[in-house]
Amino acid sequence: MEELHRVSPEEFKKIKKIPLTVVLDDIRSMNNIGSIFRTCDGLAVEQLYLCGITACPPNKEINKTALGATESVEWHYFEDVVEAVKQLQHSGYKVFMVEQTDQSIMLQDLKIPQGQKTAIILGNEVFGVSDKLLPIVDGAIEIPQFGTKHSFNVTIAAGMVMWEIFKQVSGVRGQ
Repeated sequence: MEELHRVSPEEFKKIKKIPLTVVLDDIRSMNNIGSIFRTCDGLAVEQLYLCGITACPPNKEINKTALGATESVEWHYFEDVVEAVKQLQHSGYKVFMVEQTDQSIMLQDLKIPQGQKTAIILGNEVFGVSDKLLPIVDGAIEIPQFGTKHSFNVTIAAGMVMWEIFKQVSGVRGQ
């Protein structure tokens, strides 16, 4: 770990995070939850909200893919995703759902102003983001797709959107 210049979970909690909150809306796979914890750690995401049926740490199945990220990433549980979104908006966050809608912004067209606190909502693996969120979010982000399928695995979608936001708010160009 020392040769890789990795920080400890305690040191990670003290480093500057990107102003991004990831919201998981009824994610059923604990492997997906753990993978998203790990991506949040890798990109120094501010916090992770677990909502509805989304399982919470400590959990052996989450830890299989999180590989300890549940100890470094700040997380909170909300029974109701609407309550989580309203709290974020009240705290100055622009909240986007990652979903295909008739009003979606394509990921490559997303522009996050410097300093803007942002949240993204990722939905259930089968049903997507809850319909009750559509009228209250600030927008929807769609990932372009060119094949025969109409969706990505939630962990892949999370990584793509988080990386794009990370590049914009951190100044990293991702070469």
